[in-house]
Amino acid sequence: MLSCSVRHPSTNSSTISSLLHQNNQLQKTMGELAYQVVELQHQIKIKESVLEEQHTRLGEQERQFTGVFYACQELQEQVEQVQGENKELKREYDAVLERQRGAETRLREEKVREGHLLEDMILLKKQAAARLNCRNERRSRARDANLQKQLQGAARSKVTVNIESSSSARTSGSTSLKKENQDQDSTERRHTRLFRSASATSPRILTSIRELFDRKRRGHSVCSLEEDLMCPVRICLSARVPARALQMLDAHEQGINAVRFSSSSDMVATGGTDRVIKLWEVRTGSLTHKATLDGSTEGITCIEFDPTGYKILAASYDKSALLWQRDDSVPKLTLTGHSRKVTAARFSSSPHQVVTGSADRTVRLWDLHRAACVQEVEVASFCSDLVCCANCIISGHYDSKIRIWDSRAASCVQELPAQGKVTSLDLSTDHRKLLSCCRDDCLQLVDLRMWSNDRMCFRAEGFKCGSDSTKAVISPDSCFLAAGSADGSIYIWNASTSSLEARLPDKHSSSISAVSWSLSGEYVVSVDKSRRAVLWSDI
Repeated sequence: MLSCSVRHPSTNSSTISSLLHQNNQLQKTMGELAYQVVELQHQIKIKESVLEEQHTRLGEQERQFTGVFYACQELQEQVEQVQGENKELKREYDAVLERQRGAETRLREEKVREGHLLEDMILLKKQAAARLNCRNERRSRARDANLQKQLQGAARSKVTVNIESSSSARTSGSTSLKKENQDQDSTERRHTRLFRSASATSPRILTSIRELFDRKRRGHSVCSLEEDLMCPVRICLSARVPARALQMLDAHEQGINAVRFSSSSDMVATGGTDRVIKLWEVRTGSLTHKATLDGSTEGITCIEFDPTGYKILAASYDKSALLWQRDDSVPKLTLTGHSRKVTAARFSSSPHQVVTGSADRTVRLWDLHRAACVQEVEVASFCSDLVCCANCIISGHYDSKIRIWDSRAASCVQELPAQGKVTSLDLSTDHRKLLSCCRDDCLQLVDLRMWSNDRMCFRAEGFKCGSDSTKAVISPDSCFLAAGSADGSIYIWNASTSSLEARLPDKHSSSISAVSWSLSGEYVVSVDKSRRAVLWSDI
């Protein structure tokens, strides 16, 4: 115990020192922890301020969200309201569309009825004409029979001449009486010779007269009897300016070069580089394919109907002109003789004659009786187009000149200068005005009654002549001009004011090659190089 008690103070002192050391360490640690606590408290305050800020911002965002939500609700209500209005408008539109369809249906029915009435009227006119022709034929036969009876009676009658009375009167009478008897005697002798001649040759006279009337009935044409009939002259009082396309179709397998209406306006002919001519019936605002005329070995450049509408004349790249009957797909005649392509072929003003112009710098007159060329005129330049009137032939050329020829003398009587290379010519229905289309993007209208170089020029912004064969046309009432442009639009001018009347775009995708206006003034047909044909009207 003493040893333990002796050692105890040293043990306590070491323990105390260690405890003091530990206390110091604990105080230091405590101070550091206190400092860390202060730092953490400061950071907590900063975080709390940031958190408060975020709470404030969140409150603002919530308020904005609430405002946007209410705005969305209002917009949704407006959308629902607009949708309701749209539904109401749609119902009204459907009702209007239904009424429009009904009106269009009635219009088509009226058009069909109008077509039927027109056909009935044409049939009645044909029947009346047939009755009139039959009556005239009966009258002609009656006159022939009466004439034959008179000639037969004259051939059977005997004429006696009293020579004794004549001689006694001549010896006993005075000079004046003698002259009178001489005149009477000479008259009797003339009558005697006449009747004797008739009695001697009466069979030949009757045969000649019979052949004369038969020749009048038969004719010498290579064509049918229907083509020799006289046709009525149609007059258009007012042409319609087309406003919209009624029908668009791919009329040929290749590009189309020419188009032409018949004189009755119920038939359209188109010709192109696919070497055929197609006939289309025009009825109630649509084109219906009726026939295809073939026989050309190369492309068609020009088409023309005769005044009766039964014959179709065409020019071709194969150096010939061909003549068809409307009901026969095989050419009736083929006129050959040109050394280069035929660019124009027209019916002459004389019956059974046609005129052709060619790139071989010649203009030829053909007789359809003999299917032969009866007249040839050499010109100084490429002939692009020609028209005929009375005894004149008017031709357009690449040397920027229009030449007027006298078909009787085969001589050029006048030259008219043009603004550029002439691509087409067209004559008004009254043969008073001549329209020319030139490569300088200009149309010229010349009054043929003036016989001067004065002319009216027609231009428009955007109009461009698309090729060397672009064809322009005059309306049948001579009030408007129409031509197709290289941009696929049709331009129509007023012939009196030279102002642009209308522009019809967006239906052709390539250059328009030709335009034709129906003689009724109701329709216009345009064709282009991409085989499309478009029927236009203001309906």
